[in-house]
Amino acid sequence: MAENGRGVDTISVTEAKTLDGLFCERVRRTPNAAGYREYDETEGRWRDHTWKDIERQVARWQHSLQRDGVGAGDRVAVMLRNCTTWVIYDQAAMGLGAVVVPLYTQDRPDNVAYIIKDSGAKVLLLDSIEQWRAFEPVRDQLAGLVRVLLMKRPQGDTGDERVLYAERWLPEAATEVEHVNVDPMRLASIVYTSGTTGRPKGVMLSHNNMLTNAYAATLKMAVRRDDVFLSFLPLSHTFERTVGYYLTVMTGALTAYARSVQVLGEDLVSVRPTILISVPRIYERVYGAIQARLAAGPAIRRKLFQKAVDVGWRRFEHTQGRAGWSAAFLLWPLLDALVASKIRARLGGNLRAALSGGAALPPDISRVFIGLGLTILQGYGLTESSPIISANSIEDNVPASVGTPIRDVEVRVGDNDALHVRGPNVMMGYWNNAEATAAMFTADGWLNTGDTVRIDEAGHIFITGRLKEIIVLSNGEKVPPVDIETAIMRDPLFEQVLLIGEARPYLSAIAVLNREQWEKMAAALGIEAQADDALREAPVVRQALERVGAQMREFPGYAQVRRVTLTLEPWSVENGLLTPTMKLKRTRVMEKFGAELDEMYSGHGGR
Repeated sequence: MAENGRGVDTISVTEAKTLDGLFCERVRRTPNAAGYREYDETEGRWRDHTWKDIERQVARWQHSLQRDGVGAGDRVAVMLRNCTTWVIYDQAAMGLGAVVVPLYTQDRPDNVAYIIKDSGAKVLLLDSIEQWRAFEPVRDQLAGLVRVLLMKRPQGDTGDERVLYAERWLPEAATEVEHVNVDPMRLASIVYTSGTTGRPKGVMLSHNNMLTNAYAATLKMAVRRDDVFLSFLPLSHTFERTVGYYLTVMTGALTAYARSVQVLGEDLVSVRPTILISVPRIYERVYGAIQARLAAGPAIRRKLFQKAVDVGWRRFEHTQGRAGWSAAFLLWPLLDALVASKIRARLGGNLRAALSGGAALPPDISRVFIGLGLTILQGYGLTESSPIISANSIEDNVPASVGTPIRDVEVRVGDNDALHVRGPNVMMGYWNNAEATAAMFTADGWLNTGDTVRIDEAGHIFITGRLKEIIVLSNGEKVPPVDIETAIMRDPLFEQVLLIGEARPYLSAIAVLNREQWEKMAAALGIEAQADDALREAPVVRQALERVGAQMREFPGYAQVRRVTLTLEPWSVENGLLTPTMKLKRTRVMEKFGAELDEMYSGHGGR
């Protein structure tokens, strides 16, 4: 139901029919409204693009894709950072009935080559010739590509007639935009999930899968045409694509594309978004920076901060109907002016909601931000569910939970407390992988998420663990590695952590240190930070273990880390230790640190 002005103007699933039909309807409704904002490096300023501007570009791209033989059912791949061209390419391809295969810009060439070959992609859109040259060792796997497009003009000959500068490939202008597909159940995209073991699997999502998911999200939180989203999670991540792209088209909100994570703080202040979509790691980093500043400041500042959080949290619980009124609330205007508003200002000062998904947000971190007046809404889902299964809302926000199921999605608790899901958002299956598809579904057709849960009487879902990610010590005690790793990383010294202990007598950890924090720690201990064996010095290891222990007080006595290996080399996608969605490849890390592992368990029974 549309409203005048800049209010609610949501396009229904029935009106849209398909994802490209959704965009077409948005252009029809608000052609001259700003839909996108990008930073123009040449001009040194932010520039807005109307919905009509984008549609004109879609027509140009469709013209050239058709000329290269792209039609219904063909697969086309995109490996770009977030930008309007990503949207234009996506819309042009889907309008022709083609299937879009998103790729992570930070993924390894061999992984990308596998996806391109497995999906049978005909076209690949890249940023630069350097990206294409990175595929040299695996070029034989890319023989199926008929066209490779570059956004940046290459210098000299590309050495391959398939490779063209996109602007030369496009016509000067085109007018008509085609929409050949009217079947919402047809395949729209193949999204490869970056498994922590084995080759990635291609999740097949239909137009209806993602459309219904985006629409259900709008029922959890009303999004208005005057809302501004800041987009920095990769569009290859289904959470960003569904909520930060299709939902904004559905509601007419403006999307600003952040320049990079490195200058995210500056972009937040410049763009002043009203809605932010993120994964927990961003909130954890902001939290860590706040804690580091507080630790370096006077005690009175820490006390004032804690008071603001405590009072703000009680106010939040009161508005949710879970706590009564308190005289302490009278202090809030002062605490807000002195503490909370200043921290919110660093996030742009205009946020009315921050959405968190992709992994669990630690409750204590959520409590801090909510206490400071920032509404954080945690949700839950999988790529296989387009991705949202459940979410909290502003009116019903239980931060320790992942909320209640979205509209038309059913959930149940199966064997071993596993969460099962059924609904219009559930994938069509895995591309060319019937065996993996069958393994994801129960005998009666429910998607088995693999996550263990409990559900309260009001329907709030609480994630309790993952079936395959529980460490069982040799004494039979069970510990949740992700929860403990997250707790340890609350200390700004630790950037990345891997917990070890499966079938072993005690827990140990491998930790990547923050270089700046390490240098401070080394100086305090009188140790030369650059020395080869500095991280193995007894005082260093002892203090690291003490700091690990300080973050683990909430866990049972048997869940204590007794040995630690320290390193300064980050685990990344490039060195093969993280998946493109930033999940830890546990087996790979353990292989890399095999000798250190043996040493940590030497004389203690090992496996």
